[in-house]
Amino acid sequence: MSKEKLGDLAGRMGKAPKGLGTGMKLLAAAAALGYGVQQAMYTVDGGHRAIIFSRIGGIQDSIYTEGLHFRIPWFQYPIIYDIRSRPRIISSPTGSKDLQMVQISLRVLHRPNALMLPRMYQHLGLDYDERLLPSIANEVLKSVVAKFNASQLITQRQQVSLLVRRELTERAKDFNVILDDVAITELSFGKEYTAAVEAKQVAQQEAQRAQFIVEKAKQERQQKVVQAEGEAQAARMIGEAISQNPGYLKLRRIRAAQSIARTISQSQNRVYLNAASLMLNLGEDDLKASAEGLRKK
Repeated sequence: MSKEKLGDLAGRMGKAPKGLGTGMKLLAAAAALGYGVQQAMYTVDGGHRAIIFSRIGGIQDSIYTEGLHFRIPWFQYPIIYDIRSRPRIISSPTGSKDLQMVQISLRVLHRPNALMLPRMYQHLGLDYDERLLPSIANEVLKSVVAKFNASQLITQRQQVSLLVRRELTERAKDFNVILDDVAITELSFGKEYTAAVEAKQVAQQEAQRAQFIVEKAKQERQQKVVQAEGEAQAARMIGEAISQNPGYLKLRRIRAAQSIARTISQSQNRVYLNAASLMLNLGEDDLKASAEGLRKK
């Protein structure tokens, strides 16, 4: 392409309408303004708080609640904290008062103090739970568990939990952290101690079982003595009754006959018995003779 043609094309482009350049400038200004407004606004969600870091003055003391807020772009930017309670599991191996190794785990519900967020950010940052909770939890657990024996840790678990909660809550307050709940979720001992406890329990159960067997034998022996004494007394009373009143023997035979008759009547078979089989032969000579003999005695 010759130089004349290039000059002619450049001249045509330079003769664009004047309104087009003004429109482009206005569009660019509107875009810049929209971007600036967007960068100057930020939103704090529910359950969160915000603090402002300024490139000129550093961390500001103001704390911003939920909603829409404004900042100076590039000079300021927000730092968002979640102030809702969050759970964290902390495990620590420690030793008891009687030198037994204990594996103990805590479930901690923690949240930052919303009024002290600027100071927290300056000292601990956003990951305060990673920096703080494991160290103070291990410290408190070791100091509390060392006050109890291994057996007391089981029998007095509620007291141990309350003591851990109180000391850990007070310790966390020094760092502007609030603990809503502290609970012991696991408490286990070494294999040797567990085996020793199981062996002790088995021995105690065997001893209680042996004691029960001894007591049972004593009760059975006492029962037999009482039963024998009762039978002897009953026999003596029957003998005295027969010797004093021969009619008592007849009464016993009548009752025996009633029992035999009741049993036979309930049977499906037909049975015919005489008076002797039913012990109703009360008028026979042998009965009278035996009664007279008892009376003479």
